[in-house]
Amino acid sequence: MTPNYAHIATEEAFAPTDMLRIYREILAGPNPDPGFASLMGFYISSQSERARFIMEGLQDLDQRRLQHMDESGIDRAVIALTAPGVQIMDAATAVSFARTANDELSAAVRKHPTRFSGMVAVAPQNPAEAAKEIERGITQLGLTGVIINSHTHGEYLSDPKFWEIFEAAEAHDTPIYLHPNTPPANMIQPFFECGLDGAIFGFGVETGMHALRIITAGVFDRFPKLQMVLGHMGEALPFWAYRLDYMHAATVRSQRYESMKPLKKKPSDYLRENFYITTSGMAHEPAIKFTQEMMGVDRVMYAADYPYQHTVDEISRLDGMSISMDDKKRFFQTNAETAFRLK
Repeated sequence: MTPNYAHIATEEAFAPTDMLRIYREILAGPNPDPGFASLMGFYISSQSERARFIMEGLQDLDQRRLQHMDESGIDRAVIALTAPGVQIMDAATAVSFARTANDELSAAVRKHPTRFSGMVAVAPQNPAEAAKEIERGITQLGLTGVIINSHTHGEYLSDPKFWEIFEAAEAHDTPIYLHPNTPPANMIQPFFECGLDGAIFGFGVETGMHALRIITAGVFDRFPKLQMVLGHMGEALPFWAYRLDYMHAATVRSQRYESMKPLKKKPSDYLRENFYITTSGMAHEPAIKFTQEMMGVDRVMYAADYPYQHTVDEISRLDGMSISMDDKKRFFQTNAETAFRLK
């Protein structure tokens, strides 16, 4: 049966060529961040087939990307600046280059308006400028959604100094996609020792922790209409929801940590009400069904994670999931249209 819905992929990455030049300069400088050196240092320099495929895919916002979308059955891609984006740069360069990257992505969206949508990249290093760039990206550039690649030089959005970013996203009714980054320098060594620092595990651990920091800091009590997106099946948080609720309440009662204060709701309530979950890199039917049950079918949507994952038969396999046609349409199309305000 031919599906009666479009296939929208909601976590697809790009990297301007000039950003990669800046990355090379950072890598050649003194004491580059160890996670950044391990991840982007490898992909930029490696001649392996996988590394070349990823680097070529990241830099293309035209026919190569469209060809791969067509091969996979993807009708529309929601594209964002790859990790770590501008967040590895110094503040002034980050603010400037976020604008450059957003201009480039906006031009690609205008060129292919039915195939591409894009998220606004910002520099959390300067929250006031990040808030301004959200406004520019949404109101002038035609982008939708905001991409933040987890921590910025080891700092997290749970710190109130960053909350202008949340305020701007809520005011413009646009979601923040909290995308993984490599664990920061003070966290990464145990992952390095066994090769688990990247997408295999370290990304999810670090980004899941970041999302929990945002929840437990009371961000959603302060900004109740704010919406966020977590990829990779919610960085495992839906599977932890019961224990998170129990232990958060127990920790608050114990008064063990000054930083752990009462919230208006349970952590799982914020997950269900303030987060969308995408399947990027987690095209596994049992996990999808569980997450739909826990989060609600209106909160889970498809992502491919291109070019880091590119599996041509993934869409057709997920079209065959044993869920209703209405829920498949939500999963592949209408949830993304709602979350990202797609036209």
